[in-house]
Amino acid sequence: MSDKKVRVRFAPSPTGGLHLGGVRTALFNYLFAKKNKGDFILRVEDTDQNRYVEGAEAYIIDCLNWCGIIPDESPVTPGQYAPYRQSERKSIYREYAERLVMQGHAYYAFDTAEELDKNRKEIPNFQYGQVYRDGLRNSLSLPQHEVDQLLADHTPHVIRIKIPADQTVSFTDMIRGRVSFETNQVDDKVLLKADGMPTYHLAVVVDDYLMKISHAFRGEEWLPSAPVHLLLWDYLGWKANMPQWAHLPLILKPDGHGKLSKRDGARLGFPVYAMNWFDAKTGELTPGFRELGFLPEAFVNLLATLGWNDGSDREIFNIDELADKFSIERISKAGAKFDFEKAKWFNAEWIKKVKGERLKVEVRKVLADKGVIIKDDAYLLTVIELIKDRCTLLPDFYQQSAYFFQTPAEYDLNAVKPKWTDEKTDFFNSLAVMLNSVETLVAADLETSFKALAEEKGLKTGDVMLPFRIMLVGGKFGPHVFDIAALLGKDETINRVEKALVAFK
Repeated sequence: MSDKKVRVRFAPSPTGGLHLGGVRTALFNYLFAKKNKGDFILRVEDTDQNRYVEGAEAYIIDCLNWCGIIPDESPVTPGQYAPYRQSERKSIYREYAERLVMQGHAYYAFDTAEELDKNRKEIPNFQYGQVYRDGLRNSLSLPQHEVDQLLADHTPHVIRIKIPADQTVSFTDMIRGRVSFETNQVDDKVLLKADGMPTYHLAVVVDDYLMKISHAFRGEEWLPSAPVHLLLWDYLGWKANMPQWAHLPLILKPDGHGKLSKRDGARLGFPVYAMNWFDAKTGELTPGFRELGFLPEAFVNLLATLGWNDGSDREIFNIDELADKFSIERISKAGAKFDFEKAKWFNAEWIKKVKGERLKVEVRKVLADKGVIIKDDAYLLTVIELIKDRCTLLPDFYQQSAYFFQTPAEYDLNAVKPKWTDEKTDFFNSLAVMLNSVETLVAADLETSFKALAEEKGLKTGDVMLPFRIMLVGGKFGPHVFDIAALLGKDETINRVEKALVAFK
């Protein structure tokens, strides 16, 4: 790597929700910047006003903040290369497009949308390029005086790059090695639209140059655009300043066939967006990982492992550890299959890993949404620590903990009634008397006394352990039953035993 300061950018278009592939691109940029003590820039590419969606930029920023992928420079925290929205940089781009025209590397095209549609219908595989450009309405085919008059009359036009014939353009991709393109396969892309806005092709090159971007990481779907960008870097005289490129592998459907899409998530029952996205135009709500109950630590961890590993069998990393371990050399060329069960495994591991204090706010919200009111923070933290190993997603905390805050309204009677006997009724009546005689319930002491009482009554411990659990919890789940009783306390445990006995008989 050169001595040039590392500056990378994530440059999304504010056109809707943020796909997990986009978040992974942002993450890899961020990790590379942190690993190399560089800067991570968020640049909003909002030049396509037809596709612009109100609220999408704020949503993207919220997603990055939730993930902990915090830009050093952005529209919210601008640096010396502001502005960071391309729509606010509109005046910059025409100068470079006109320079390319003057140099003979680009040209004015006056064709109307109707004329181009007619060509597409009449000519199979029509492309605006070297084969057909001379027969179309542009400054290469028209007399100069007519071009001058059209410009003077402010006739709507675009500026297109003039792709040369019979050339090979190449670059070295940091992931894929040497990549080459034949220019005869590339059409004359629009650089500047009729409304004065640049297309992605011109804007990305100009902005990367002006913002001194050292490395550009983007999805492999952008590879077909590479020859246009290579030529622009060359034609504008900036080839020596061109960033090193890395085209990231696709995130694939679970079966490995094709790129993972929003439609796949809807079909297979899992999210593909970082956070819930509501499209005001269509009224459609697309679910996100956050609202499903994923921790950001887990979401970031699973994204990092889609197409990258550190060379060991280790799978659990926080974002700082990822930055320390990250290297482009460990990114796979092949696409990475998305596995939702594995994604949930990451979340379960992170719920186990973090302290109760870290989970407190989220768990409190999960319970509040179900009408459970928490008054004692210390009690909540104790509950979280006791049950978090049993939770995969944050909403699981309700089912796994509600009984600590409210007496069960229903019991799994099918697990109790078929084997219920008068002897068991006698046992639990005696247990209630025994519990009433102690000051404080201690789990280990209660277990010893419980087993001794069962032996005294001629019962197997296992025959009364499950009913005791269902009395306290309502079902066949939860942590060690004596830990539950100790946390509920003597009075509440007695109340639940007496209430359940009525239901069990």
